[in-house]
Amino acid sequence: MSAELGFEVGIIGAGIMGEALLEAISKAGIPVTSIAIADKRSERVAELQKRYGCAISNPSEIGSHAKNILLVVKPQDMNLLLEDIGKTISTSQRVISFAAGKKTSLIEGYMNGAVPVIRVMPNTPMSFSVGASAISGGKNASASDIKTVEDLLSSSGKTIVVDESLQDAVTATSGSGPAYFFRFVEAMIEGSIELGLSESDAKTLVVQTITGAAAMLNVEGASPSRLRENVTSPNGTTFAALQVFEANDLEGIIKKAMTAARDRSQELS
Repeated sequence: MSAELGFEVGIIGAGIMGEALLEAISKAGIPVTSIAIADKRSERVAELQKRYGCAISNPSEIGSHAKNILLVVKPQDMNLLLEDIGKTISTSQRVISFAAGKKTSLIEGYMNGAVPVIRVMPNTPMSFSVGASAISGGKNASASDIKTVEDLLSSSGKTIVVDESLQDAVTATSGSGPAYFFRFVEAMIEGSIELGLSESDAKTLVVQTITGAAAMLNVEGASPSRLRENVTSPNGTTFAALQVFEANDLEGIIKKAMTAARDRSQELS
């Protein structure tokens, strides 16, 4: 790193995802003293500095002095941010965007020269090192740039590399996906309470059931269809419940929801 690039990583945006990235990157081996974070909420960056020991900075300083610039702002705030810092970023730096829907070509348009731009769609389980992230390189990003991003996210969970044309589908799958499961869990807990369980017992049973099912799915070679069949006896209790799902077109509802998320991601671009 050249002398003028004082930070290995600069994170612009200190929300839930910004903090998750800060923690994951520090776990990946980047010293927290080489990580700077900026946000318009001064109390928030002060909180993160106290918790992690990172440096407090601002977008302009990160744009000028961070080797890896992580953009973790809301999609609607991206253009204004890039207008402020885009021209200060050099080709020796790397821009990594975590904003839903924003294409690498848009970000590249604010740069002077062939700055490597990489787009990432993460999800919130990254906060617990069990996230799922999809990485796509822009026209100036090399295989080495992609590898650097994979290394930075190595402690965040699992990563895949996809063509950027698939990023909207990724957003609908893993980006928004945790919320689908949270909503399903909410409904199961409410259903359990209506059947007579206490709220505490309902939550314990439902959350442990979801956790256990996820663990079974994560075994190499596991098939969701086969696992479902294994617990579904003909005309049994599980069969009766699944028949209700089928009668109400659960699969169709989920596909419609994912298409809506994909379409919204496209609109945000």
